Amino acid sequence: MRKLPIIIGIFAAGIFVLLNSMFIVDEREKALVLQFGQVRAVKEDPGLAFRIPFVQEVVKYDDRILSLDIAPVEVNFNDKRRLSVDAFARYRIADVVRFRQAVGAGGVQTADDRLANNLNASLFEVLGLVDSGAVLSDDRIELMTRIRDVAIAKSANLGIQIIDVRIKRAELPDANLTATFDRMNAEREREARDERARGSEAAQRVRARADRTAIETVSIAERDSNIIRGEADAERNSIFAEAYGRDAEFFEFYRSLAAYEKALQGNNSSMVLSPNGEFFNYFGSPNGRPAAE
Repeated sequence: MRKLPIIIGIFAAGIFVLLNSMFIVDEREKALVLQFGQVRAVKEDPGLAFRIPFVQEVVKYDDRILSLDIAPVEVNFNDKRRLSVDAFARYRIADVVRFRQAVGAGGVQTADDRLANNLNASLFEVLGLVDSGAVLSDDRIELMTRIRDVAIAKSANLGIQIIDVRIKRAELPDANLTATFDRMNAEREREARDERARGSEAAQRVRARADRTAIETVSIAERDSNIIRGEADAERNSIFAEAYGRDAEFFEFYRSLAAYEKALQGNNSSMVLSPNGEFFNYFGSPNGRPAAE
């Protein structure tokens, strides 16, 4: 009976050691077995694996595609324009041994920092040789491929596989955005002033032509009316002269009637004349001769 507790203790210790010697590798992971910081085994296949407990440790890394968003950087293009470029990368850990040797205990965070530096250097190197318009043109895909290839070369010692590099956005830096907007606004205002000035000038020309046309039209109309009036007056005088030549007495009678019509108008017309005057000849005699005394 005295040996029973010892046996139970040994059995429990054996179970504890066995449990600590086993570990599971997920299908989404890769694992390294380290002994005093040195790589002793690589476990890439999913399933159950073993290690020496208390002597060896297991470090696991994600075997899936990882994403890295790079902070926007200001790039000077070949055409002297400066743009803020925002990019991202997709990569996976291809060689866990080299990855561990490169980043040490820092893991993915250290790899992200070093890869971000390499990508920034690749952006400066590739985009510095092209004009800013290339980022917005069909050459954008080729540029991203070149940036990826340069980043792959710079990150070869990290044990990672860079799958893709993409430029999300390329725009003016915040410091220059306001100044650029003000300059564009001033340019648009200047163009608006020029358009208004040209419009005002064109309107003045139209008004001047209209005024000149109106003056010419009125002058021609007055000239024609004067000619017509003169011809009418001449014809009237000719008719009067012909009528006077045919019957002088009737013409005298007509002129007297016209004089009466013009003189005797209005309700307040008053005339003081001698009844024997020539003005009233046709009142005293039907033939316009003075009445006999």
